[in-house]
Amino acid sequence: MFENNLSTGRMPQFPEPYWRDSIELPSFSKMTEDIKVDAAIIGGGISGITAAYLLIKEGVKVALIDAGSILNGTTGHTTAKITAQHDIIYDELIQNVGEEQAKLYYEANNDALQFIRSLVTENKIDCDFTEEDAYIYTNSEQYITKVNNEFTAYEKLKINSVYVNSTPLPLQTKAAIIMKNQAQFHPLKYLAHLVQWITRAGGAIYENTTAIDVEEGNQPRVITRDGHKIMCDYVLSCSHFPFYDGAGFYFSRMYADRSYVLGVKTEKDYSGGMYLSAEEPKRSLRYTMMNGEKLVLIGGEGHKTGQGISTIKHYEALEAFSAETFGIKEIPYRWSAQDLVTLDKIPYIGHITSSHPNIFVATGYRKWGMTNGTTAALLIRDLIMKKENPYSGLYTPSRFNADPSIKNFITQNADVAKHLIQGKLEIVNGRPEDLSNDEGAVVTVNGKRAGAYRDDKGSLHIVDTTCTHMGCELEWNSGERTWDCPCHGSRFSINGSVVEGPAEKPLKKLEVE
Repeated sequence: MFENNLSTGRMPQFPEPYWRDSIELPSFSKMTEDIKVDAAIIGGGISGITAAYLLIKEGVKVALIDAGSILNGTTGHTTAKITAQHDIIYDELIQNVGEEQAKLYYEANNDALQFIRSLVTENKIDCDFTEEDAYIYTNSEQYITKVNNEFTAYEKLKINSVYVNSTPLPLQTKAAIIMKNQAQFHPLKYLAHLVQWITRAGGAIYENTTAIDVEEGNQPRVITRDGHKIMCDYVLSCSHFPFYDGAGFYFSRMYADRSYVLGVKTEKDYSGGMYLSAEEPKRSLRYTMMNGEKLVLIGGEGHKTGQGISTIKHYEALEAFSAETFGIKEIPYRWSAQDLVTLDKIPYIGHITSSHPNIFVATGYRKWGMTNGTTAALLIRDLIMKKENPYSGLYTPSRFNADPSIKNFITQNADVAKHLIQGKLEIVNGRPEDLSNDEGAVVTVNGKRAGAYRDDKGSLHIVDTTCTHMGCELEWNSGERTWDCPCHGSRFSINGSVVEGPAEKPLKKLEVE
């Protein structure tokens, strides 16, 4: 009945990304007074930090705030592929938004790759940057046609690519496309360099400072949870899920998707390159250097947040794939990431709505945040500086591409309604006292649905499982020890604090009467 966190014993008990464990990042104080700047940036990931860097170079006075620690969100949990190969997407884009827009999407992400490459080279940033080919491969007869169609799309868009029938890795492959001259890096080493530059150039960074609202106007004010204000000319919402909606109804135009990563020391050598399976369940592969040897990052197992099987099972599936494909010496790291998918799979970057000329948003990267996040920073910089940018129309959040958008809008919101109703009708028989140590479950407390987790020391943590965003019932995430919302992707800690939005308020703590 209950979900615990046990597996084969080869995986770490608690999730921790290699990136954050392998570098010491600076810490910053909490904002404790009202301030005035030209641009307020909310979110300390690749979009916010790159935007701060670019705007300061333009002479803009910047303050960046983060609800927790910088680089501890999606950017800190990425696989860090720097590539314009975003799964099988270009054939779909050509069909849905046309060849010209598909070409712009490729060029925007390729420009982002070139920007990162140039910045690393010119500043001699030590961030394990390496040139790698990116592969999409399939071993499924059903997906060969899709891979062939994608390669045809590459040819139409003049993408530097090769079609092959095998890969250098021991992956069973019937067809594959190689996008040439892509890259990978250590994202936190790269961004730590930008953070250092920002602070030296006079940019202000505040951690543990949660933005909850915006007072609109010619000089908007960002309101923090502690009641402090940032007066500014421009607001940039780079907080993964927009902290401020501005009547853009973003919660109804995106869904949250989780995926999983193992950091594996393999028995077989990993020869290089970045790989992604065309078929489900996804298998993503790349390597990074760790203490002079290769750590292979094996990811995949994506699913909607708060839905599906016990999350620890996704890690176990990746472990089984790793053992079968490469052999396992050790699994020193495991972690998961959450990203947002828009109705047409193109990120929302630009004015949060057409009626908000000085409030900007960057969201919906669909797990490809290294290039999309960089694109966002470059685009918003240009919008603020009144520079022409060829990608503004492609990414504008006000767009509505009728074919995929109508269908996906109806599908996603029907799914939300289904889970809202199911959660309210669920019959719960579990009791908190039945939980073992390091075990969590939905239980009944004082006659009502609740969430309980008993920690390693035997202490119980009990919360109301009704999401504070729109009232959906949360589910236990055994892999990460969080309470996740199946409707809009909000996540909460065992004590009820918000881990990821759109929820802003914590869960109510409960006591057994």
